[in-house]
Amino acid sequence: MCNLYTERKSAAEVAAHFGVELPVQAFNSAEDVYPGYSGIVVREEQGKRVLQSMTWGFPRHSTSKKTGLPNKPSPTNNARDDQLFNPYGMWSEWFARPAQRCLIPFTAFAEAVGEKGAMTKTWISVTDQPLAAWAGLWRPTDEWGDAYTGVMVDATEELLDIHDRMPVILRPEDHETWLRAPADVAIGLVRKYPGDRLVAEHSNDPWSDRGKASPPPEMPTLF
Repeated sequence: MCNLYTERKSAAEVAAHFGVELPVQAFNSAEDVYPGYSGIVVREEQGKRVLQSMTWGFPRHSTSKKTGLPNKPSPTNNARDDQLFNPYGMWSEWFARPAQRCLIPFTAFAEAVGEKGAMTKTWISVTDQPLAAWAGLWRPTDEWGDAYTGVMVDATEELLDIHDRMPVILRPEDHETWLRAPADVAIGLVRKYPGDRLVAEHSNDPWSDRGKASPPPEMPTLF
């Protein structure tokens, strides 16, 4: 599960990279994005790409076991690849519609590593894509406005000592297919990214320090 990623490029850089006209309206988006935070996504509208700020995570509702009253909605920020076609799940309706797919720009994603209570952040970036795209889905919500989630797949072997799941990282030539193709074609892009194109950067920054930027690691580990 990915519960933190970073996008350390300006909106202008993201727009230029993904072939989007930069909107006049300013963006509300953090560099370090946690579930429930605002992040930038690229989607299609009326045949052209647009850049938009949305909330990371589809709202999930639950009821308190103690009081029987509704809990505050929680963000479901990862979509399992094996649930994309499940008609009873929360993803199939949106995956089936190309217009509800999006690209999530990122420069690195983080996983918690270490013993419980002493976990630190390990950042994983893509060596051949300084600014990469994570395959995403989006939908309008009553709770938070437009919201998005990222599709996850089993991790490549090189990442298994860090986590058993990883984001679906798209190659640049596959962006158009993800945004426009029918579901039975788009599912072919839901796959592992080559481990030899990933780099892990271990830090001493506690995972519990939510919202605090991680210091640059001293030595990256190439897979």
